[in-house]
Amino acid sequence: MAVEFVDNSMKCKNMINGSCTVWLYEACGELEAQVKRNSKRVTGGTAGSFGYRVDEAALNGYVGSNMENAIWEEFGTGEYALDGNGRKGGWWIKVGNGRNQIPLAIAKRYGWVKVRKDQNGNLTYVFTKGKKPKRPLFKAFTSLKSRLVRRAEELFGSM
Repeated sequence: MAVEFVDNSMKCKNMINGSCTVWLYEACGELEAQVKRNSKRVTGGTAGSFGYRVDEAALNGYVGSNMENAIWEEFGTGEYALDGNGRKGGWWIKVGNGRNQIPLAIAKRYGWVKVRKDQNGNLTYVFTKGKKPKRPLFKAFTSLKSRLVRRAEELFGSM
């Protein structure tokens, strides 16, 4: 009696990869939406900058922002930096629209305690000791982790 061997390894691998890909898109989409809801909305620029990408070949998913402010929102700055490794003693920020400047409209909203004005009374600098971390990405992951794990179990458990 001859036994015929049928190699289904490619079908199995494709099935697993398909479930991984589905899960990555779902998980990254959920994380992106939650981090946007968690982000501070002064102008909405940082919250709106979050997005995700799935590398189907490597089976990796990425959620993040290309804005520098997203790092500051996540980890804080100055005396409020998450790991306590920020600049101490505070610093002055130039009011303007360039790099490392704060736009006038935003500067006016904060109600700074220390400010510098030019001879015409225009706001030119504001003083800060830093920004407290809001942790929108960490909080999104923490709040969704058990739901994402359950969804993975559903997808892979059905195989």
